[in-house]
Amino acid sequence: MRTLIRSDSSSTIGLGHIMRDLVLAKSFEGEVIFACQNLEGNIIASIPYEVKILNSNNADELIALIKSLHVNLLVIDHYGIDADFERKVKEATGVKILSFDDTYQAHHCDILLNHNISADKKRYKGLVPPRCELRCGILYTLIRDEFKEEKKQTREKIYDVLVAMGGTDASNITLDILKTLPHSLHVSVLTTGANAHLSELQNYVQDKPNIALHVNSKEVAKLLHQSRLAVVTPSVMVHEVLFMEVPFIAIKVANNQDDMFAYLQKQGYPVLKEWNASSFMQLYNAE
Repeated sequence: MRTLIRSDSSSTIGLGHIMRDLVLAKSFEGEVIFACQNLEGNIIASIPYEVKILNSNNADELIALIKSLHVNLLVIDHYGIDADFERKVKEATGVKILSFDDTYQAHHCDILLNHNISADKKRYKGLVPPRCELRCGILYTLIRDEFKEEKKQTREKIYDVLVAMGGTDASNITLDILKTLPHSLHVSVLTTGANAHLSELQNYVQDKPNIALHVNSKEVAKLLHQSRLAVVTPSVMVHEVLFMEVPFIAIKVANNQDDMFAYLQKQGYPVLKEWNASSFMQLYNAE
């Protein structure tokens, strides 16, 4: 069994696709290979599998790679790949296709995976082939092993707030949050080297002993467990926060978070449709 995972990461795309692909990869038997473009701010070096570098997001290039590797299963986790692209790959190779989706787009695949707790399989009627297997909702939510192990531990709450606005935080909201929070709080900040605003963050926190900036941390689960409140995006991170049972405020920063945002809002969780300092502090003070 040979599985090829087609996914990208960059300072604009973010790192969430690769992170969830790595969780899914552990469930596959046999050989797993990734196919990625070498984009600026990627985390290819962090992928513990063989990675084939693509020169483009072109169907013909991917088809050639699939044929050369004799792939049995193709996993596609990419907003830049649509149903027409998938159909072309399927017709040219006959490979079995598993497509990630969290925005209810059309797909030409054998298996569709929407692992968000908000996923509704009924919404895929007419969007996928009749025989497509739909894997939707909490039964398929991907939680990293580090969170499962961390939940067994007992930790002291040493941080008042953990801020984790995505590995790239393209809109630089982290800095706005830090400037808005009371300076008396102990704050933990999660980010990565792919964050284009990293130097600005580092300059801001260097004379603020109450703020701990963690770059490319290997202890995300532990830091979350040590925090009384998390400020995150309504994305994959929410699954982990809910799993760890940490109170949170979710701030939407991208259109692909609309579904999760609506779900959390309907369930009564504290959410913001966009960044607003006054509204944020109202939610914070209500926690």
